[in-house]
Amino acid sequence: MLELPTAADVADAARMISGVAFRTPLLASPELDSITGARVFLKPETLQRTGSFKFRGAYNRLSRIPDDRKSAGVVAMSSGNHALGVATAAKLLGIRAINLMPKDSPATKRERAAAAGAEVILFDREKDDRVAMARAIAEERGAVVVPPYDDFFIIAGQGTVGREIVEDLNKLNLTPDAVLFPCGGGGLLAGNSLAIHEQAPSTKLYSVEPEGFDDHARSFIAGERLANRKASGSLCDGLLAPTPGELTFSINKQHVTGGLVVSEEEVKRAVAFAFRELKLVVEPSGAAALAALLNRRIDVTGQTVVAVLSGGNVDPGLFARLRTHNQ
Repeated sequence: MLELPTAADVADAARMISGVAFRTPLLASPELDSITGARVFLKPETLQRTGSFKFRGAYNRLSRIPDDRKSAGVVAMSSGNHALGVATAAKLLGIRAINLMPKDSPATKRERAAAAGAEVILFDREKDDRVAMARAIAEERGAVVVPPYDDFFIIAGQGTVGREIVEDLNKLNLTPDAVLFPCGGGGLLAGNSLAIHEQAPSTKLYSVEPEGFDDHARSFIAGERLANRKASGSLCDGLLAPTPGELTFSINKQHVTGGLVVSEEEVKRAVAFAFRELKLVVEPSGAAALAALLNRRIDVTGQTVVAVLSGGNVDPGLFARLRTHNQ
């Protein structure tokens, strides 16, 4: 039987990362309210340490490694944001990090992971088995494998996002009617499903994925984990997991209302909207939930809604093209 985290584990993760991870704010946008007919709040994990929510789970996971295992280091697999989170958490905790990263991952993510002190090893997203590579390195060096999403402590750490959302809305005497999350392997969605439904059980939760990589949306309908037909080919490099995680889907199938899908064009416009209206730098993956709201993938009229902006690590050249898209 799978050992799954609970809301209590998310609370423990919040204690573990307190004072290290940033508590990101909730932002309002009158323009977005006007477009959607809802009261919308955005959770900008773009402002989190390392520029994405991934630092939360990474620090929580690495903090749990026994002292006698730390000297051998850790091995992470990531298109970028998890790698950055692991590299930075490892540096803070005095642990050596090895990051397996796709050759097509944004250069800024590879460079920042290396700058944080991690050893970066590139792989081919289409041809190589990153899990097998990570296991081989871990066996050779005695290192601990730190998965990007399908891990007890990673899931719990990511859930601190939703814990903050509900707490901050409570201060405004509000409860979220719906919360939307960009979704790759499902770790962010799973941790937050636990945290949010502990405090606000009626809140509807949605995954948001790019077209062609909608494994969660299809899996929720099928009631089982389905795979994507391809491994690459989207601007949303952080949302290209091959299939929902085993742990994450076990949680999400119990909590999530459904999966939403957005096009590349809609994501581009969302990146531009975030820059123009909010003065935020949001990477394409991080803008997926915002894109779903802007294009009314669900009717949220009259509701209190939150969209998570999951990351802001985008190559400068790409962002320069996207920030004025359709203007």
